[in-house]
Formats: sequence, structure tokens, C-alpha cells
Amino acid sequence: MVGRLERHQVPLYVAAVVAGVALGLLAPAAGPGLAVAVGPVLGALLYVTFLQVPARELARSLRAGRFLAAVLVVDFVVAPLVVAAMTPFLPADVAVRTGVLLVLLAPCVDYVVVFTGLAGGSAGRLLAATPLLLLAQMALLPVLLGLLLGPAAAGAIEPGPFVEAFLGFILLPLALAWLTQWWAARHRSGEVVAGAAGAAMVPLMVATLLLVVASQVPALGGAGAVLGAVPFYVAFLLVMVPLGALIARLFRLGTADARAVAFTGATRNSLVVLPLALALPAGPVVAATVVAQTLVEVVGMVVAVRAVPRVVALLLRGTPGRPAEQPGPTRG
Repeated sequence: MVGRLERHQVPLYVAAVVAGVALGLLAPAAGPGLAVAVGPVLGALLYVTFLQVPARELARSLRAGRFLAAVLVVDFVVAPLVVAAMTPFLPADVAVRTGVLLVLLAPCVDYVVVFTGLAGGSAGRLLAATPLLLLAQMALLPVLLGLLLGPAAAGAIEPGPFVEAFLGFILLPLALAWLTQWWAARHRSGEVVAGAAGAAMVPLMVATLLLVVASQVPALGGAGAVLGAVPFYVAFLLVMVPLGALIARLFRLGTADARAVAFTGATRNSLVVLPLALALPAGPVVAATVVAQTLVEVVGMVVAVRAVPRVVALLLRGTPGRPAEQPGPTRG
């Protein structure tokens, strides 16, 4: 059953989003009740997500050389520059601008590995880099938000709730996940617990997408400014895929590695930053803006699985000194 779920996880995620949209439109009054369930389910999802981010791989990821350098450049140099170029044109609503920046500045650390593997990319290498990506974005996110939001950041982000959400939804699940990994490496009982938690990944992702979308869709319809963020999400996807491939060409990476770089540049960490969005004073609008990105990205990733290999092949054609393809093991 677990294997079957993993093989069909992408259509399951799309179905969950569609079901969430339908539920949100047909029963908008259920939104507040569904929103209450988001916290516990999201916390459980983040725990099992971080459980797939092996702490022991952090040191190995630091030795990945050109691949790691390309990933860091595309996620923490190129992506912020693209977002900075978009910022003056974003909707004037500060809450919407905050949501757009919050989600677009945070690279994905979970299902990006799945989509990378489906597209024939180096999913194994990208998985090894996820601990560093997670730690780097948590350190840089407040700084980048402050720089791009400017004076508006002071009113949009109150440190107290933001820090509480970060501690409760990010650091606590991450610490528990890495503690579980330590337990699993030393005791059979820990291995059983880790295996059971890992098996819950796809059902929890489906439940989270369903609840998050269903609870936030009514807010999407009531805030025209939120819908105004959608073209920027589409543009980000369209721009970051070829930019990722170009960065891979610059670092003379192989085909599989280049596909992974393109995916990490294009996919964002919407579900991980959602608790941070909900902790802000304008939480409902910020969260709805983040969820709008999820809707765009899930559809975009289905297209990207076929499009990224073609874009990479086109942009890497004739690259001098490019090493042979070295596909890594895939997950999911």
C-alpha cells in the first residue's frame, strides 16, 4: 500500500487540491472549523517531512562541490534577485506582499525531491542538500523579508508570534525528527517508529493540502489582491526553470544534476512557511496568499516534470567540459 501511494502521489496531491477547492467553494462556512485542524495535521506533516531530511547527510552535502554551489546560488542569490525585481509591481496590500515574499524566498525541501526524481533529476543529491537548504532559509528569511519589505516589515511582522511559530512548527518538528533518526539508528523500536512515520508521508500531505486549500479558498475569493499575486507565481515558475538550467550550465553540471537545480530554483516551501504566515497580524490574508502559490505550483510541477528535461537539454546543449550524467537515487 505504501509503495502504491508513493507511485501515485502526484495525482493524489492534485486530487487533494481540486477537492479542497471544491469544498472551499461549496461550503465556505466550514472554513474556520477546517482551519483549526490545519495546525495539528501540518505539524505532523512537517515532522515526517523533516524525518526524510537526514541529519547525517548534512556533512556529505557539504562535499557535493559544484552541485551544492549551484543549488545555493540559484536559491539564495538568483531567486531573491528575481523576487526583488518583482517586488515593485506586487499588489499594494502589505499582507499580500508579505505572503508573496515569504513563500517565494523559501526553497522547497520536501516534494521537490519527488518531482526531481520523476523528471530524471539527481533526487539523491538534492535530498542530501535539503538539511543545508532548510537551515539556510530559516537564517536568511527574516533578513531578506526585512530588506524587500522595507519599513512595511515593522508593521507586517511582529517578532513574538513569528518566533513562536518558528519554534513550534519548524524547530520542534525538526528536533523531534532528528531525534527519531538518532533513535532509529541505534534501536529496532526507533526504526519501527521511523518507518511508520515515513509511511504516513503521502496521506498526511494529501490531508494537509485538502485542509489548507479548503480553509483558505473562501479568503481567496474575498480578497482580490490575493488573486493579483497569481501572475507573479506563474512568472516565477516560468523564469526560474531556465535560470536554474543556466546556472547549472555555468557550473558545468551533468544533465541529471541540472534538472535538480532547475527544480530547486522553481519550487517553494509553501507548507513549511504557512505556520509563519498564520502567526502574522494579517495571518488569514498572508496565509491565503501562500496557499495561492501552492495551487499554482502543484499544477506547474505536473507540467514541469515533462518540460524541465526539454529546457535543460536545450540550454545545456554543447556545454564544453560538461561531465557525463550521474543520476542519483530517487525517493517516492
